Amino acid sequence: MMYNENEPTDIQRVSASPRGRLITFEGIDGSGKTTQIEKLSARLVQSGIPVRVLREPGGTAIGEAIRRILLDKAHTGMCMETELLLFAAARAQLVREVILPDLENGKWVICDRFLDSTAAYQGYGRQLDPDMIRSLNQLAVGGCWPDVTILLDLPVQAALARLLGRQDKQDRLDHESVAFMERTRQGYRQLAQADPDRIIVMDAAQQETELAEQIYHIIREGLGT
Repeated sequence: MMYNENEPTDIQRVSASPRGRLITFEGIDGSGKTTQIEKLSARLVQSGIPVRVLREPGGTAIGEAIRRILLDKAHTGMCMETELLLFAAARAQLVREVILPDLENGKWVICDRFLDSTAAYQGYGRQLDPDMIRSLNQLAVGGCWPDVTILLDLPVQAALARLLGRQDKQDRLDHESVAFMERTRQGYRQLAQADPDRIIVMDAAQQETELAEQIYHIIREGLGT
């Protein structure tokens, strides 16, 4: 759903328990996930909540090694199926080695990308079989699903304009076609329509401080902070 700060959120409240929370951020490259994750994590820490920030792929020694393979611009010959399986492998390791133990210990985990990225990028962007992707995601995460997902929605042309400012940081996936990015963005929007209680769509074109305040409000009200 598209967030309206004048209306209550539809996030189902999580009952009080020592378990932590899993918050994921999604969106096409250039949507501002890194900035908003930094702002949210800082606010939560100030509130006394223990937080760990993770990224996908990565977060473990195995995951970071897979990340280097996936993002290396020299690997232009990587086939779609290999890419899909590598993302799933990194996610499975991250869930079992880091996320689940942290949640059990009461820590809040904020993850830059999670299973929805695979559904959007490999499912809609690469146009791989969605049923296969759902099964693979289920295998990778088991029962570890996000409590809430913030989808930063931004038009592709605006995202591309932002990406122009980071030429030295571009990787293999930053060189995809505009059509690929359009399919991925629309895929994210369809995922949000199918799961509106979990995936909250935010207008990523607005001023970043205002957006950060809206996101914090959603997390505070929706997850009981």
